[in-house]
Amino acid sequence: MDLPLAPVPEAPAPSPEPETFAAVTTTEPAPDAPAVTVGVLFFGYAMFAAVDWLYSKVPVRFPGLKICLSEGGIGWVAGLIDRIDHIHRHGDEILDDTWRGVQPSPSDVLRRNFWFCAIDDESSYANRHVIGVDNILVESDYPHSDSTWPDTQPLLRRHLAAVPVDEQRKICWQNAVSLFHHPAPPNAKPSDEPSSHPLP
Repeated sequence: MDLPLAPVPEAPAPSPEPETFAAVTTTEPAPDAPAVTVGVLFFGYAMFAAVDWLYSKVPVRFPGLKICLSEGGIGWVAGLIDRIDHIHRHGDEILDDTWRGVQPSPSDVLRRNFWFCAIDDESSYANRHVIGVDNILVESDYPHSDSTWPDTQPLLRRHLAAVPVDEQRKICWQNAVSLFHHPAPPNAKPSDEPSSHPLP
């Protein structure tokens, strides 16, 4: 596979310090990359779309706009928020910060106007408060070949085992009901009963 990298030098002499190489990446896999790379990088397309939408400032001009990024997972969102905040703080020193003089901050706009859909993102729920619990939905990605269906419920049971029940409800159905103005599902789990157990 041909990657747009500088030639790798000959192996250096053993050193206690790791060798570090900077790689310049593109927004798509190399032309001769195997097809599986598209599936592996599915989150990349969502991330680029989120940044494009955010920095277009369309959500600033239209604060009621709701952008839901499906088929992208949530694993990348917390890291993107960290990077957005860093660039916003240091934009004058690093980049021409296009957000200068604009309120609210770009990460606040991201949390206000964007929703993100988890598919199989077990480790990402640890960052749910960085992303915003109200901004996370789950999807099965049916009928794609990497869909979690028909095992979505067992998968969510495992992934959300350490998540409080009120947050499970938001992530599993309440956020979607609110965002899309759907009626609440009958017998939704976990239920609103005080004695409710986590996902069955």
